[in-house]
Amino acid sequence: MTDKNQDIDQETGVETTGHDWDGIKELNNPLPRWWLWCFYLTIVWGIGYVIAYPAWPLVNGATAGLLGYSTRAEVATEIARFDDLNADLRTALAAADMTTLGENPDLQRFAVAGGAAVFRANCSQCHGSGANGAKGYPNLLDDDWLWGGDIETIVYSIRHGIRNELDDDAHYSQMPAFGEILETEEISALVQHVRSLSGAEHDAGLAATGADLFLENCSDCHGETGLGDREQGAPNLADAIWLYGGDPATLEQTITYSRFGVMPPWGTRLSDDQVNAVAAYVHQLGGGE
Repeated sequence: MTDKNQDIDQETGVETTGHDWDGIKELNNPLPRWWLWCFYLTIVWGIGYVIAYPAWPLVNGATAGLLGYSTRAEVATEIARFDDLNADLRTALAAADMTTLGENPDLQRFAVAGGAAVFRANCSQCHGSGANGAKGYPNLLDDDWLWGGDIETIVYSIRHGIRNELDDDAHYSQMPAFGEILETEEISALVQHVRSLSGAEHDAGLAATGADLFLENCSDCHGETGLGDREQGAPNLADAIWLYGGDPATLEQTITYSRFGVMPPWGTRLSDDQVNAVAAYVHQLGGGE
């Protein structure tokens, strides 16, 4: 019996969907059997998959699946396999004299490759993916090192960190906040003298006044000519390389309030071979001495 409400196309004799777009109607043809069977099979496959493999998220994890498959376990197995393969190299690197690392090309290549991975995972967030630093974070590609750029010092800096309270052997120095010591006019004169040290544009009259203030207040750490002192982590002020900026406003803020950058001690987070590896990587970037 034909439903009186059915709309049958006169040319094909097939029922339409009932929709009408400016006289154009859509035929309500049944789906091909092969398509339906494929659809049903995907439903069966999906049900089987969520039963066999991890699928449904729970409060403390996910359903494990009947097969107990785990991509995490697979990755862990691969990592363990490569750790076993590289065990001898890792042991040798952990005990290596870093000053003679270049005499063992195979070990050096292993160190640099491994150090690059350690750097990307732990150091790039501050020093940048290319190690060129950012405001307040040292550029590791140049030769301007606060504490020294030879390989042994780099290892020490990585292992113990800078101005942190977690490692008693961390590099430590602190610049006083001269805003509590000097008048605003004196700080302005100091700024002009500091800019003159690197040949930047400056007010000669104020710089002359600032020179005396510099000798009285700053030369013990930065030296009389502003060349710095790596033993104290005092930066070179005469090379036009600035960690926070060398414009007058930034220098005034630095002198007034001081700076206190902190680096964590990676020796508590990385193994000895990883510390040596990332030091080797940083040292060969071009700025290592």
